[in-house]
Amino acid sequence: MDISVIIPTLNEAAFIEDTVTAVLDEQPTELIVSDGGSSDGTIEIARRFCNVVSSHRGRARQMNAGAEAAAGDVLLFLHADTLLPHGALTSIRDTFRQPRSVGGCFRLRFDAHSPLLRTYSAFTRLPIKSICFGDRAIFATRDAFEKVGRYPDIPIFEDLEMVKLLSRHGQFRMLPQAVTTSARRFVSGGPARQQMLNARLWIRYHLGQSPESLSSQYEYDTH
Repeated sequence: MDISVIIPTLNEAAFIEDTVTAVLDEQPTELIVSDGGSSDGTIEIARRFCNVVSSHRGRARQMNAGAEAAAGDVLLFLHADTLLPHGALTSIRDTFRQPRSVGGCFRLRFDAHSPLLRTYSAFTRLPIKSICFGDRAIFATRDAFEKVGRYPDIPIFEDLEMVKLLSRHGQFRMLPQAVTTSARRFVSGGPARQQMLNARLWIRYHLGQSPESLSSQYEYDTH
């Protein structure tokens, strides 16, 4: 089973080398960085390790551009500040040996510690699809990814939309291993304040407010 790992980037020079080397340790079929116009050396660093494609800015657009360039029959979408656990790709291959599997994601842990972050990490043990965000490294078969129409071109919550779409076509599975992601947003904004903002936007999204109207309240550091 060929697995293509796709990493969307925009000014991720501080993280990209660690992320791509951790991926390469897992020996994927290919690794693609889909860049949205970095100006900080991200592209130059990434090119030392893998193929880099250029895309219009926006995480959904960049992930779709990376998928279009990929050759694998499984696509793993990984944030640029997130490290895969040891054996991640083996676990993904095992997942697709289970009947009707179309995709999945990992649990989450942070690279910084606080009671709030530990609590949030613990929640990712639960089989709740509505908290399967992109920082948990969403993966899917290419067939399922194409059937659902790829990532919707929306500025926020494209990850939850993808999980929802995939789940309509088969089993979306949550793996027991955890990826490790940067807590930079929580550190800079304060864990409680940042989580309150996240929760408020998440609730409004589930109440039907459009991603376009919500995105203005949540500035991405990199996308």
